[in-house]
Amino acid sequence: MWAVLPAKDFNDAKQRLASVLDAEARRGLFQAMFEDVLSTLCSVDDLQGVLVVTRDDTAAALAEKHGAQVLREEENRGQTAAVEAGARWLVAKGVDGMIALPGDVPLVPSSEISEVLAVHERSKGMTIVPAQDERGSNCIAVSPPDLISFHFGNDSFKPHLRAAEDAGVTPKIVRLAGIGLDIDRPDDLAALIEAEGNSRAQNWLRETGIAERLAVA
Repeated sequence: MWAVLPAKDFNDAKQRLASVLDAEARRGLFQAMFEDVLSTLCSVDDLQGVLVVTRDDTAAALAEKHGAQVLREEENRGQTAAVEAGARWLVAKGVDGMIALPGDVPLVPSSEISEVLAVHERSKGMTIVPAQDERGSNCIAVSPPDLISFHFGNDSFKPHLRAAEDAGVTPKIVRLAGIGLDIDRPDDLAALIEAEGNSRAQNWLRETGIAERLAVA
């Protein structure tokens, strides 16, 4: 089982936080969150490898720093296309399973990744962790990697359940607090600031003064 972690250009990340963070801050926050997820994945013993799909040089450098493989994209075509590219790369390598996460779930602990893998097992199937709002798909494990058609986006949870059923498997659903918190909107950012922990993203928000500024606001 390998992990696939897509990363769009850091300069264009987190546009929906523009009301509270300028472009430089959004880039800094996403870089910190991405490295949180990357370092967690690279620490999971049950994973054979981690593949970062990106065209961003910073993301590629961080991947190499943590010992992950890099699959370069020629252009940003979105999370769905990036995960599909990762799945094709893994199938070509003979890998039998894949777990895919976005780069904006900074509170994910390695124990939650291990839990998803334990629930998923290794047989043909799909396991999914929804976002806290039950609309998004914050983690998908599939065996084989190209088992389903992917439908990432704001309301991808139910389409992914249907995709599993179309593939002839019953999806397994796991709800987890860390993976469930993806940072898309200002209220998500507030939840990250208020949460206990010392993730890179939380420390970055504190060190830059953004956490204090938003708390006051």
